[in-house]
Amino acid sequence: MVNRKLIRPTLAEVRERSDRDSQHRRNANDPNRKRVPPEQTHAESFYYKKQMDNRTQMVIVLQDGEELRGSIEWYDRGCIKLHRTEGPNLLVLKHNIKYMYKTEDAEGGNGDAVELVDGLARRAERAGARQVGGERLVIVDQTGDLGAV
Repeated sequence: MVNRKLIRPTLAEVRERSDRDSQHRRNANDPNRKRVPPEQTHAESFYYKKQMDNRTQMVIVLQDGEELRGSIEWYDRGCIKLHRTEGPNLLVLKHNIKYMYKTEDAEGGNGDAVELVDGLARRAERAGARQVGGERLVIVDQTGDLGAV
């Protein structure tokens, strides 16, 4: 039988390794470190809930330019159910929506439009550029042309 020698780290190596690990953990929990923004802001949910509760008449413009009119009955992560008086109710997939706005804003002018960008509802002033809370706005002017601020 072969005599094997056991190789162990010295006490100094063990202490050095534990000091490095604790230093790494302290840096990860640094209070001055900039936090990662939340993935979900719930702005889209808040907007839909507000329009559903008020039964606001909306105009939804699809990617191909078709306009759908009605009120939002319910929504989920991927679609919106549109309640219409002039036709059958529709289930509209969100990725097909270019932007939406309130019907009363279209008639009265100078209202807000909402465009779905990366799953978040972004507000844009229809008449011109305006910055709200430091967010990047998608602007829909009165001619219907899109621009970005």
